[in-house]
Amino acid sequence: MHAIKRTILVTGASSGIGRAIARQLLFDGHCVIGTSRDPLRFSQPHAEFIGMTLDLAQLTSLEAFGKALPKQFPQLDTVIFAAGYGQFGGLEQFSYPQIERLMTVNFTAQACLTRTLLPHLKQKQTANLIYIGSEAALKGSRNGSIYCASKFALRGFVQALRDECGKTGLRVSIINPGMVDTAFFENLNFAPGTQPGQALSADDIANTVRYILQAGAYCGVDEINLSPNNKVIEFKKPPS
Repeated sequence: MHAIKRTILVTGASSGIGRAIARQLLFDGHCVIGTSRDPLRFSQPHAEFIGMTLDLAQLTSLEAFGKALPKQFPQLDTVIFAAGYGQFGGLEQFSYPQIERLMTVNFTAQACLTRTLLPHLKQKQTANLIYIGSEAALKGSRNGSIYCASKFALRGFVQALRDECGKTGLRVSIINPGMVDTAFFENLNFAPGTQPGQALSADDIANTVRYILQAGAYCGVDEINLSPNNKVIEFKKPPS
């Protein structure tokens, strides 16, 4: 257990990376506020876990959510943005609404929620903002024009925000994982390889979050890139 108990908001906490992060934080003795589009997915009760409904695709609800949260949980000192999704294909395969939704969930909503919570977090002696980016934020790739754009935008946002918050107790970090073995790939036509070393696990990301939170008070972890030792992409057979 940590010497200091923290109150932490985790978006996308009902599955994948967000769920692994929330479980690790609870194991370490923190209080976790987890969001999901469907809070019924939080099936196992825990004394230090509060499940809340939040859909990042609905920008109009973010301001009210962000303003109410510090009033309900004044101890809130950390936010981990783990919610997001992937959609891939040539640019011409995307409709306008699909482009807008992918950018909204993976970037715009996170910037807006950060904007609302920032005054509260800046008042804390020690606070953290941690964003789950992607290796797609490091290099553009074929069939990833919009997804890469959303992650490039998030990474640039984090870099600028870190500088803006440099004279406060708020530390801003981003983690850029390679392929992680989660349900992220359920509706995609490709997935990481299944052999050891061909994909990261969600726990790898959770342990990285733990490392950032445990860093010394004057140690800011700017950016961490994670990759599987042997990256393998397997393409799924189309249904017959």
